[in-house]
Amino acid sequence: MELLAITGASGQLGRLVAEAALARVAARRLVLITRAPEKLADLAARGAQVRHGDFDRPDTLRDAFAGVGKLLLISAVDLARRTTQHRAAIDAAVAAGTRHIHYTSMLSPIAANPAAVAPSHFDTEQALRASGVKWTLLRNSLYADYQSPEAQQAIATGHFQHNRGSGRIAYVARADCAAAAAAVLTSSGHENLAYDITGPRTLDAAQLAEVYAALGRRPVQADAIDDATLIAGMLAGRERDGHAQYGAALMASFGRAIREGFLAACSTAVADLTGRPAQSLESVLAQSLVTPAS
Repeated sequence: MELLAITGASGQLGRLVAEAALARVAARRLVLITRAPEKLADLAARGAQVRHGDFDRPDTLRDAFAGVGKLLLISAVDLARRTTQHRAAIDAAVAAGTRHIHYTSMLSPIAANPAAVAPSHFDTEQALRASGVKWTLLRNSLYADYQSPEAQQAIATGHFQHNRGSGRIAYVARADCAAAAAAVLTSSGHENLAYDITGPRTLDAAQLAEVYAALGRRPVQADAIDDATLIAGMLAGRERDGHAQYGAALMASFGRAIREGFLAACSTAVADLTGRPAQSLESVLAQSLVTPAS
């Protein structure tokens, strides 16, 4: 019986993948790796193996990966450290005898991509290719779920300020990324392949404003601004807040990546892998937005 492991299994994406995988294979085949095993007590009660593993403590990973044939490496969140963390996880998995590693990457993880997350994804993909084991890359588009605050602000103000120019993107539901990852992890035939995991259609800024307007039932205008103006607006009153500076720069980098065409991919991979269509941005946002009084 080949064991299938998921790192970061107590995180938002990891738990969704675990739930989807439990619907596909026997619970005893699943190894859920986390820094906080207590958060997965309910899944352990259903028969999954829950193991402690910490990317910052490579000594914990060899035991965490023991007996694992296929591993889903969910990307860590700290951009400054995750290349080192991912390499440690890959090395530990190879040492433990894992034969196939799947990785949650991003669209167009190349050197020219200005998105702040691109370098660490590029480095991890390169490390996987050089590891000697089979690999599968799940290149997720930006989450539709994360558009809720932007949509709320646009609806409240009637303006959607953006730095994406005429660029397009097919936002994807986190749940669809999880379903696709679970499908690949629990099936065969994905060796040394890369999948673009996206929503069903691309949207430019004007179309995105139309989506927000329809959801809020009030007009929303798309206003194109430059990177510096976008960042300044996001930092208004918080110019000395390091966390806010980081977040604003990150968001601006995504806008630039959209503007320059790096996130424009649109695929049928969600439907092809899971057997059901990808959710639209509208359907994801409709679950989280409260329509304001007219």
